[in-house]
Amino acid sequence: MSQEHRALYLMRHAEVETAYHRTFGGRIDMDISDLGVSQAKDLAEYLRRHPFDTCFSSPMKRVIKTAEPHTEWTQASPTHLDGLREVDFGDWTGLKWEEVQEKHNQSAFDWLHLLEQNAITNAEPIEAFSGRVESALNRILAEENGSHIGVFCHGGVIRMLLALILKLPVFQMSSFEFNYASVTVIHMKASRPEVQLSNYCPWQHQK
Repeated sequence: MSQEHRALYLMRHAEVETAYHRTFGGRIDMDISDLGVSQAKDLAEYLRRHPFDTCFSSPMKRVIKTAEPHTEWTQASPTHLDGLREVDFGDWTGLKWEEVQEKHNQSAFDWLHLLEQNAITNAEPIEAFSGRVESALNRILAEENGSHIGVFCHGGVIRMLLALILKLPVFQMSSFEFNYASVTVIHMKASRPEVQLSNYCPWQHQK
């Protein structure tokens, strides 16, 4: 199938447990909050109008819980890809944003630039992060997966996917915001990929 007619839907997981707000969660396998459960239901209702031929997911709990309402009505569980796990933030893992400044004299707001420079101690090397996400992307875009493909994952992973698809440095993705339970849509045109929708939050519009 030609990529000219492909649409890639990227969904970030719903709001996480309160204890992990403004925290670099990364590899921590946290749950979603009560609000997150509601967000996931609104997201699933929106996705009913945009059915997928194939769907993929990070195997982490917060993503699986976000995808559950979608899975219930489709009766088809997404394929879990380990390459879609959130990036490992190393020594920043579990720290609040302000704690990063206090303990490491680094700004939490520069996380993407620092990650690309391999400047976060013990974090996943950017080459490894990029490599595994690219492998997952190749699997997702395999010819037999259809023209409308869903991907439930994480904010960091969405930024890396965009960097790979748009062929841009990953630090430039800091200009994009991806809220909880948001949808970003990329049309995979052969001439050039186009971002058709970015950071749309159904839970903000369906009340």
